[in-house]
Amino acid sequence: MTNTTAAPARGHRDMYRLMSLMTGAEKHGPAATSTLDVLWVLYDRVLRVTPDTVDAPDRDRFLLSKGHGPMAYYAVLAAHGFFGEELLPGFGSYGSPLGHHPDRMLVPGAEIGSGSLGHGLPLAVGSVLGLRAQGLTDPRVWVLIGDAELDEGSNHEALAYAGPAGLEQLHTVVIDNASASYARPGGVSARFEAAGWSVASVDGRDHEALYAAFTAPHPGWPRAVVAHVEPKP
Repeated sequence: MTNTTAAPARGHRDMYRLMSLMTGAEKHGPAATSTLDVLWVLYDRVLRVTPDTVDAPDRDRFLLSKGHGPMAYYAVLAAHGFFGEELLPGFGSYGSPLGHHPDRMLVPGAEIGSGSLGHGLPLAVGSVLGLRAQGLTDPRVWVLIGDAELDEGSNHEALAYAGPAGLEQLHTVVIDNASASYARPGGVSARFEAAGWSVASVDGRDHEALYAAFTAPHPGWPRAVVAHVEPKP
């Protein structure tokens, strides 16, 4: 892609303005807005990755499995200088690097190409195993999934493996906006707890609650944060 001048750092108050620069694919608007606060807290306060360290071996990895409606993701990346906000109005257009699903070969900072449900969590498990094989035990792997993705068997295989394997570097954030087709006894949190994960359930709009859940220690176990969100129109 063409190099552009990164935008200056923005605040959370700028997010909806940045998102408004992107038009089209309105059918995924709720999917974007439901992830906005989680993405903001992660990139602003938690993830150890910057535009200058996107290729550093010791960086944190963030995998957007919930790749439908990536407008919030693009807005947060632009706000943190991964690319200039002048790219945002071209969202979804021919020749734009900002597609309706993120492409890791085109979007600075994107770790995976995503959009197909059920891929992100298995890829995150593999990423942790790959880091371990290289002796890299400090970088953390974060993956953002939607509750509807838990209708996919690949996710259940991944979470069933990660707990007993003690993948402490693995962090999963589940956006729970009651969009899954199949209910689970005890809800999403119970599914992760049964597989041996450290689990927190929080309001997905509460930045302080999200930060506390994201940074809580969980020695020896993967971490799951279930963020309950009512999508904004």
